[in-house]
Amino acid sequence: MSEAVKAAVIEDVRQALNNYTAAIKQGGLTAEFNYLDPSDDFFWIPPGYESPLSYDSVAAVLSANAPRFKSVENSFDTLRIIPLSESLATYTAQLRSVMTDTSGNIASLSLIESGVVIKRKDGWKLLSGHTSVITRKK
Repeated sequence: MSEAVKAAVIEDVRQALNNYTAAIKQGGLTAEFNYLDPSDDFFWIPPGYESPLSYDSVAAVLSANAPRFKSVENSFDTLRIIPLSESLATYTAQLRSVMTDTSGNIASLSLIESGVVIKRKDGWKLLSGHTSVITRKK
């Protein structure tokens, strides 16, 4: 890949991940569905889990937990994207998540995340990854 193509992939993936966090802020946890790859190749290891979950399992967890939160706001402290091809990239990020439940309790999490994104016909999707909690404040 040329440097120009690499730069374009980095920018596209960065925009997709920023859109992803904006969608969650706007629509809650179920807004994630538009950014997850529903293929059989998908897996994710969320905070608190030690083994990967399939798309259907992640969807069930998100659907079950979404009603518990009044708001979820994620932001990247650091984000590094490495293009592997024009349609595949890895990323690592440190991010902050501020979650307000329906009782008004606020939890602030510092997270570390690594993942693989894939470009599909309808945009970049999260294909696989792992998210871990670094610190938690209530």
